[in-house]
Amino acid sequence: MIRKLKPIELRTSEPLPGAIDKIPRNDLYIILDNIMDTFNVGTIFRVADAVAVKKLLLCGITEAPPNTKVKRASVNTWQWVPWEHSASTIQAIKRLKKEVPGLSVIAIEQTSHSIPYATATYRFPMAIVVGHETRGVSTDVLKLCDQVIELPMHGINTSLNVIVALSVVVFKTLEQVTASS
Repeated sequence: MIRKLKPIELRTSEPLPGAIDKIPRNDLYIILDNIMDTFNVGTIFRVADAVAVKKLLLCGITEAPPNTKVKRASVNTWQWVPWEHSASTIQAIKRLKKEVPGLSVIAIEQTSHSIPYATATYRFPMAIVVGHETRGVSTDVLKLCDQVIELPMHGINTSLNVIVALSVVVFKTLEQVTASS
């Protein structure tokens, strides 16, 4: 069994060789399409760790570790989550689709054809794409997605922070996938 670390332990930890490979991973990938804010990137590392993703793909202008702000916001989970940086989100998705047979790619974005997240079908293997804080997931990336989902907004605000939206969807995914297995 993997010993879970408290935030204070994570801040000062470095994985021993092979430790990352011993963590049981869900067949889930998170793709960041040009996320601008380093706090968001770091916190998404924490979300990725919380749901034990196979890999976090940082694409385009998304800042990659060992950036100090990313490291701080991630509480050092960036060292425990498998990740890679790609210059292009489109190339990253195309490569991942070749490497992972049957991969379903879902974007969290508000579009004219997006469906409520609660009615979507989630299955592994799956990649979830989140986009730029202002511009969202790019149109060309959306074309590569199997589903586009959104969280219904019932108040006066039109959207949630990328971390919040991603968190809701990844935990809904785990809930649905584990219930069906």
